[in-house]
Amino acid sequence: MVDEEVVATTFETWTALQKVTDQTRANLIADIVGHPQGAPSVRELEYMNPALGEDAIRRHLGVLRDVGVVAELVVEPGNRVREYPYKFYQLTPQARALFDRNDLFPADAWQRQYARVEKTGEIAELEAMPRPE
Repeated sequence: MVDEEVVATTFETWTALQKVTDQTRANLIADIVGHPQGAPSVRELEYMNPALGEDAIRRHLGVLRDVGVVAELVVEPGNRVREYPYKFYQLTPQARALFDRNDLFPADAWQRQYARVEKTGEIAELEAMPRPE
């Protein structure tokens, strides 16, 4: 569930561009864009970025969320499955429009790149999980 009103009022193009030019955050955005469902969990992002720990990934996602680049999708408590993630991250419509206008993070290219990475059974299973709307 995404609060569109909060995202719409907090998105500033210049601030968003400043935050996404950090190499680590740019890598995370590329993985979000490349993800088959466009909304990976922290576990999937950690698999794709093994040098980062979960805490660092969460911190960078928090920065991106605060400037309106990513939105957090949360599985409602009654629908959560034990041992599976319940938070996923996707680009906001404002960020996708900004990136499209500036030819940044083209989905086709990053999806091809993401698909080339060999995945463990656990990661393949996580990729196939349904995401909340």
